[in-house]
Order: sequence, then C-alpha cells, then structure tokens
Amino acid sequence: MENIEKIKEKARYCLNCKTKPCSKGCPMKTNIPEFISKITEEKMEEAYEILRENNIFSHICSIICPQEQQCEGACIRGIKQKPTQIGSLERFVNEWADEEKIKINVQIKDERKEKIAVIGSGPAGLECAYELRKSGFQVTIFEKEKELGGILKYGIPDFRLEKKYVQEIIEILKNMNIKFETEKELGKNIHIKDLKKEYDCIFLGIGAETPSKYDIGEFEQIYDSDYFLKAYNRKEYIKNLGDVVIIGGGNVAMDSARVAIKMGAKSSNILYRRDIEHMPARKIELEEAIKDGVNPEFTTRVIKAEGKDKKIEYVKCIHTKVVEGKAMDIPNTEFNFKADTVVFAIGLKPNKEVLESEGLEYNERGLLKIDDKGRTNIEGVYAGGDLSESKSTVCRALGSARMAVEAIIEFFEKGDKNV
Repeated sequence: MENIEKIKEKARYCLNCKTKPCSKGCPMKTNIPEFISKITEEKMEEAYEILRENNIFSHICSIICPQEQQCEGACIRGIKQKPTQIGSLERFVNEWADEEKIKINVQIKDERKEKIAVIGSGPAGLECAYELRKSGFQVTIFEKEKELGGILKYGIPDFRLEKKYVQEIIEILKNMNIKFETEKELGKNIHIKDLKKEYDCIFLGIGAETPSKYDIGEFEQIYDSDYFLKAYNRKEYIKNLGDVVIIGGGNVAMDSARVAIKMGAKSSNILYRRDIEHMPARKIELEEAIKDGVNPEFTTRVIKAEGKDKKIEYVKCIHTKVVEGKAMDIPNTEFNFKADTVVFAIGLKPNKEVLESEGLEYNERGLLKIDDKGRTNIEGVYAGGDLSESKSTVCRALGSARMAVEAIIEFFEKGDKNV
C-alpha cells in the first residue's frame, strides 16, 4: 500500500470540479470529488463510507475497471495533462479499510412482501439483488454453476482479482437473508413462465455465454476463451498445450494468454489482426501479459489451422494493414505460425436460442432487447449487463443493474408497466 503522504499528494491534484465530470463518467455515479477531498483531510473512514455506500463493488472496480475510459477519461485534468489517478485513490481507500477491518453496516428498509428472482450471480445479478434487498424485497438468486460469482469467479483470473473480494460480497448478501440456489440454469431446469408463478418480478443477469468463433478446421486443441479461463479458475488445467495461439486483442485475450503460460504452455502468442493503436485491451493488461512472457503479434490474421490426425501443427496466417480502423489483408503475405493449441478470444454473445425459447426478443445487434429502464418485452422481466450491452465492463454491468432496480421499484410503486 502506498505512503499516506504520497496518496494525499495525488488527491490534492484533483480540481474538485463542481460539475463532477468524473462522476458522470462513472457508470455507478460515484461522488468522486467528495471521496477524494476526504483523503486530503485524512478522513479515510469517511472516504470509504462514500465509496461503499454507493457501490459495494468499489474495491473490485478499483482493481479491474478501465478507469482511463470511464472516470479518469472524463477528468478535466486529462484534457491538457494527466488525469487524476482516481482508480489508484479508490484502491488505496479500500485497502486501508481492509487492513483496518472497517465494515459498512447495510440498512434494510421495511420488509416487503414482493418476491424477486435474480438469474445469474455475476456483477449485474449480485448488484441487483443487493439493491433490491436493501429496499426490503424478498430476493432469490439462481446460478447455473456450483459456485457463485459468475465472471468474477470463473472468468477473471486470480492473478488479476483475488477471489476473497468476491466472496466478501457474497457473504454480505447472505447476511442480508438473500437466498441462493445453485445449479439452476435458465432454459434447462428453470423457466421464466414457471418463475413468474412464484415471483413478482425477474431480473436476468446471466451474461453473454455463447463464444464467437470462425471455422479454421476440425482439430482437438481448439478452445474458446470462456472454456479456457474456466478450466484455469477451476484448477482443471488443460495439459499438453505446447505452443499456444490466442486469436483476439481484448482484455480477455490478455487473460487467456497469461493463463496459457500458467497452465504450462511452451509459448503463448497473441495474434491480432489490427495494430497496437487499435487494440481494445487496456495498455496495462498488454504490459502485464508481455511481462509474463506473452508474445503479441500485430497486423496478423489467422486463416486456418493445419496438421494431421486432428492435431494442430501450425496456423496459416496473413499480414494485414489497418485502413480507417479496419484490418485489410495484404495480398501474397501468407505465412505459417507454429501452434499446437488455438484459443478464440474474440468475444461472447448472448445465448439466443435459450432466450428466444423463453419468449424474449432481440435487437438488431444480436443483444437482448431492453428499453432505457432495463425492461424486456415480457412484463415484469428486466435485464442488464452483457445480455443487453456489448463489450460491457464490470462497472457498466453494475450501473445497468442499478437502473433496472430503479425501474422495478417504480413498477411496484407506480404501476409502471413494460412498453
């Protein structure tokens, strides 16, 4: 943890803007100037209360969220200079509270009779359940896996996020008398029509779970990032990885490449079709991957895998150039790249088949159709997170859940129906 004087110096850099553009850039609308001003006054407990009363995921957000695109990206200081180091300050306050064993008491309003079903225990589901329970609703969370946490548990590796922070939030929810039912999967052993008979409202926070891929041939050692990261997080390491090729350029590709090394790969190589300037991964994630021994290859597109007896020997690639943000193949530049294993990390999509079978509608972008209050086409059914937003972050998922909670409360108090 950083020296307190150094942290106060970072905090004093903040201009304490009255318009709070940083707070507007934060999906959770954290009162950033206020918590930073408490740091300058060395009132750490008050700073912590501001953070945690607004967002119980504050510590997690400070570790994994792309502040440079959100709060820090909106900082006035950042126009001509470096922005205020908001993420660093938030993390310090949370680490201080952790060391001091400071806890925030959650106040639950008067108990209500309405029962809410929350499907999915990732960030959107947990946030939705927490906010609804604080308002007095009876809440049950349904999770398809054996353990709770969703992407925070199974998708983000432990070297990026210690699982104790996820477990702390789950314990808070359990202490609030939120019920949990595991190994319950939408479309298999739970269905919207059945849940509506018992619950007054439903929130869907199951995330995007269908991997994006393209055909490179039929081989044994081809994985998607979701499977690959779950294998690591479950400590069910994939053996004999050999030389690994990761197709993709986002943060998930960085995680997958680092995980490959930790699972014993001979080499781990990211093949990305655009250049470094157009790479969507955070700069810090790319730097950490390289530090771990990952080799990034830019302006390279994988065409297909080659080998025999279902075993990959190499991938055939082609060099590209970036024209107006798009990767264009350069003719006659094909080459072979040594590979034994390929991992696709080019995104996940909602499970359209399951959701359509439940009577839910999609929009033209292939995402679950919701309005500006998180309402789906089925009355009393709301959604948030990766289901309804592409390239969502943890903080954006939390923000979408909070928006849905406001609409759910309005639904009961004002009879605000779905359109």
